Amino acid sequence: MTSETFKREIEEKVAAGERLSREDGVALYEVDDLTWLGRLAHSVRVRKNGDRVMFNVNRHLNLTNVCSASCAYCSFQRKPGEKDAYTMRVEQAVELAKQMEGEKPTELHIVNGLHPTLPWRYYPRVLRELKAALPEVSLKAFTATEVQWFEKISGLEADAILDELIEAGLESLTGGGAEIFDWEVRQHIVDHECHWEDWSRIHALAHAKGLRTPATMLYGHIEEPRHRVDHVIRLREMQDETGGFSVFIPLRYQHDFVDSKDGKVRNRIQAQTTMASPAESLKTFAVSRLMLDNFDHVKCFWVMHGLDVAQLSLSFGVDDLDGSVVEYKITHDADSYGTPDTMNRESLLELIRDAGFTPVERNTRYEVVRTYDPPVPAAQRRAEPQDVWS
Repeated sequence: MTSETFKREIEEKVAAGERLSREDGVALYEVDDLTWLGRLAHSVRVRKNGDRVMFNVNRHLNLTNVCSASCAYCSFQRKPGEKDAYTMRVEQAVELAKQMEGEKPTELHIVNGLHPTLPWRYYPRVLRELKAALPEVSLKAFTATEVQWFEKISGLEADAILDELIEAGLESLTGGGAEIFDWEVRQHIVDHECHWEDWSRIHALAHAKGLRTPATMLYGHIEEPRHRVDHVIRLREMQDETGGFSVFIPLRYQHDFVDSKDGKVRNRIQAQTTMASPAESLKTFAVSRLMLDNFDHVKCFWVMHGLDVAQLSLSFGVDDLDGSVVEYKITHDADSYGTPDTMNRESLLELIRDAGFTPVERNTRYEVVRTYDPPVPAAQRRAEPQDVWS
């Protein structure tokens, strides 16, 4: 089959709303015509979300970087007693969260290491205290990996754990811990016991309890395009069953640039990897948008991609730019090459309008909080992306 024939067949499938196959996904990664791929993904994005770009005002909060696991790619984790190791007291977590109160945030995003000695009761207590201090703020907390860790340290099953966390104020899990699901890759990068079977089990339980959760994929390390396609197909099939995923978030793998205080390079796969280029990132966004026909939203987490790629991604299938973030230690303990970790509401509005889209502030459940004025002049609002390649 010629390239033009393949492209025409894919265009016909997309126009008809026909689901793309595994083979289609792998072939899309082999396409060299990035302009064509972007336009096709953008057409799907416009069909689903018009010219809107969603964002929220949030703060990331990492309660501890002490972790019993030593995942090959991770520069965030520390062992007990290491120089940079920390664990927040509950009161300290509340104090940090309240620092952003004046910005009227709608979400706290909480992810942590798998601390070997913190008791299970610490975690619902943190949520209760945060919710009492900031009752209008949604708590999006804990990866499926953490929930499985809570099972281990508490002796409880995930069903009971989720019930208690929800009672304490939990409104969504986070999407982390997914990385790449295929064991061919996963066995070389992940050093904990939560794999596809448990990750999907825990998210399905959350969906059954009425929570909407995000899903992620860590790309650009030792995986191949076929592993990315397998990853999104697993999510697509699960979404067919539960309907509980709110958004898909491709996360760009980061090298370790040795900015930790102890000077250690913790990324054990750095020597055999290169970080994804902007073009590869845009291709990953576009293929993901085309494959995930039952996902409403695709997000670019701008902290891991930079602001330029984030703006470009809005023409490659992305319709959500995450939020203000404030502090993102997980990759910024590796990345020292200049991506910011704080954006306020006005900065996000400017970023979105500058790309030619209409900003829409959302909450954790992707309900609209406020629709802002579109770019001026209004004629620049479009169903086709700008010609960013000339």
